Amino acid sequence: MAKNWSKGTVPLVSQQANATQNASSRESLLSLILKKGPDNEASRSFLLRVVQPGLSGLMDGSVSTLAPIFATAFATHQPFTAFLVGIASATGAGISMAFSEALSDNGELTGRGNPIARGAITGAMTFLGGSLHTLPFLVPDLHLALVVAYIVVAVELVLIAGIRHRFFGTSWWLSALQVVGGGALVFVAALIFGNA
Repeated sequence: MAKNWSKGTVPLVSQQANATQNASSRESLLSLILKKGPDNEASRSFLLRVVQPGLSGLMDGSVSTLAPIFATAFATHQPFTAFLVGIASATGAGISMAFSEALSDNGELTGRGNPIARGAITGAMTFLGGSLHTLPFLVPDLHLALVVAYIVVAVELVLIAGIRHRFFGTSWWLSALQVVGGGALVFVAALIFGNA
């Protein structure tokens, strides 16, 4: 049941119907924090000002840079070229997402806080998400670089699914399916263009 924040209740995390099932299963971190009463506004603020922009950036960086990096690796068979394309993609995506977040909302109507801080969080997390699976391409052997990059991508996607589950109460399996599904679609694009 979603209720009004001004009355100290939880609109962003859906309440589970069975309280005993809720107690026996691991609750989302947000649910645990918000049950403390007077700190509800601080918890909501943290979610809107830090977690959501950070997660948005991490998701964008981790997924959107897959196609250019892997397509370059498949097309050129040159790991360092893929690394350069990956770092350039991560940097461009980080800058783009930082400006997008900072300019999309001044924080006054939505209560999402300082737009510069949100933009910086989003941009930094986008760069991080895009650069982590780029680093394996510093390995000179293409096959080894690809294997390590696949593992890093898998860890990134599981981490994103876990954050969505912990902070937003999304079912673990649904969250994993959505995140991995999105990553898979982008990877298919990389295969198509990298082998064209």
